[in-house]
Amino acid sequence: MNENMKAVLEKIKAYDKIIIFRHFRPDGDAVGSTKGMQAMLQASYPDKKIYLQNSDFCDYMTFLGAEDVPLKDEEYADALGIVMDTATQERVSNQKFTLCKELVKIDHHIPVQSYGVCQWVEEERSSTCEMVAAFYDAFKDELKMTKEAATYIYTGMVTDSGRFRFRSVSGETMRLAGIILDQGIDVDTIYANLYMKDFEEFKFEAYAHKKMQISENGVASLFVTKAMKKKFKLTNEQASASVSFMDSIKNSLIWIAFIVGDDGAIRVRLRSRFVTVSELAEKYRGGGHACAAGATVYSKAEAKALLQEADALLKEYKAKNKGWL
Repeated sequence: MNENMKAVLEKIKAYDKIIIFRHFRPDGDAVGSTKGMQAMLQASYPDKKIYLQNSDFCDYMTFLGAEDVPLKDEEYADALGIVMDTATQERVSNQKFTLCKELVKIDHHIPVQSYGVCQWVEEERSSTCEMVAAFYDAFKDELKMTKEAATYIYTGMVTDSGRFRFRSVSGETMRLAGIILDQGIDVDTIYANLYMKDFEEFKFEAYAHKKMQISENGVASLFVTKAMKKKFKLTNEQASASVSFMDSIKNSLIWIAFIVGDDGAIRVRLRSRFVTVSELAEKYRGGGHACAAGATVYSKAEAKALLQEADALLKEYKAKNKGWL
């Protein structure tokens, strides 16, 4: 059992009020881990006040239900803050987390910044939701898992592991997923909400295939403009999901989607097979996992520069390694 895990539990037990936070532009893991932790702690400690406080939301996770209304600033002063799935303080969705009396960090990203009086970070985990499942398993004599909490946790495990396909998935991941499934969750409804698409999305995918490009050394890329989002009625989440359209191209070990935001910033989604892309993402105001990262650029020139660096990275990898497809 991880000693930092024990320290987290002791901090939770020491406070009557706990406020949970996640990163901005949340994904399924950020939503699932925070809502799952909240539901589990509410069931385990009914006398404690457990809140979830964020300043932005995730459209494709709305099927998991509403979140708490904003708290007044004075409510933070005597609370323990738990920041989940967030490597740096700058990426915390609700910056009022700094008003909490103490902070705990629970994360599975590559450590970039140290913060909080207690940090439990396991970068080898497939998701922060997997960590929440492990937390429950380690202290199941004290913690209570509900069907509601399990639904949130399993959803995050599924989304952040690519339906248990990514290399971060281990035997432990699957054992913990089994424990969560034993709570009787409705997986049919979860998968339907996650993966069924509107007809316009299918038309966008067909259009995107025509717009994809491949660099000299095999970097696949797609540039999603504001006009494209408007034409196919896409949310930012739907546009960002286009990175997955390129994940099965032979000889392409890096694939990148550029999504132009309404504010002019260009969100970058980097994915790879075998090749580490997180360090490249960090050069462009981002970070993440070895083979799944995000970044931000502010012009087509910057996007071109990132692509050129990715192409050079892939060229070097192919020259030094064998066995890739």
